Amino acid sequence: MRVLCCLLVVCFTAQSAVARDDTRFFGIQSAMTLGEKKTPIADKHIKFYFGDQPHAEVVERFVKVDALRKTNSFGKSPQDACEWAFLSALLVLREKAIDYGANAVVNIHSYYDKKPFESNEKFECHDGAITTGVALRGSIVTLEE
Repeated sequence: MRVLCCLLVVCFTAQSAVARDDTRFFGIQSAMTLGEKKTPIADKHIKFYFGDQPHAEVVERFVKVDALRKTNSFGKSPQDACEWAFLSALLVLREKAIDYGANAVVNIHSYYDKKPFESNEKFECHDGAITTGVALRGSIVTLEE
């Protein structure tokens, strides 16, 4: 009976260790710089504004868009995995802006598990043993030129 109890404790303990979910925060500018080197995010026609960064007047407001992207954590540092997921989420926002004929995404903020984290400088990332994820929310708009 003791052996069975010990086995159960070991099994449940090992499983919870694998189910890691660390909340981490990384710099937006660092990730954007990485993006320019690895997978260009910037589009001269679509501008990104994080948090409450100032921007031109909104001429037309289309829709709020959520973008959740995950990546494999295996063999990657938490920062590399988080930045890759962040860039992937930005690509989703960019494509939605293009679909609507907009020229910007404003008020971009982290929105993991539908909990907003607004910052002009940092994004929130959830880094696990197997996957890493970033969720962003932003408003698709046309700004005055």
